[in-house]
Amino acid sequence: MSITLDNLQPAEGSTSARKIVGRGGKRGTYSGRGMKGQRSRSGGRGGLQIRGFKQQMQSMPKLRGFTSQYAKPEVVNLKSLEEKFEAGATVDLAALKKVGLISAAALDVKILGTGTLTKKLNVSAQRFSKTAQEAITKAGGEFTVVQ
Repeated sequence: MSITLDNLQPAEGSTSARKIVGRGGKRGTYSGRGMKGQRSRSGGRGGLQIRGFKQQMQSMPKLRGFTSQYAKPEVVNLKSLEEKFEAGATVDLAALKKVGLISAAALDVKILGTGTLTKKLNVSAQRFSKTAQEAITKAGGEFTVVQ
């Protein structure tokens, strides 16, 4: 049998009968349209629409604040240096990466003065806090600012 325009039919199970609403039963009375207003009436405003660009822009959150273009330095505390390094050790970017105190991709490190330092260490980093500088020199070590 050949298919022609007069004997075309949709595939089995691909179509279903239209649900009749407003005749009693589950969707009776207002047929899911509510009581009054333009949307309840026939021919009044269509259903869900794809939102346009302007509506999307209005619904987007307003950006506030400021984001710096410069990367923040990774932070290392003195107590971490006390735990991970032996007395007399040289602490630099490579050594910090090796013991896992900073990430492998770190380029900028700041040493902070949290904790106590009793070991003599030679520390070189891009930045130091004043308390860290004082604690390192007090312990008999040296700090070097590297660019």
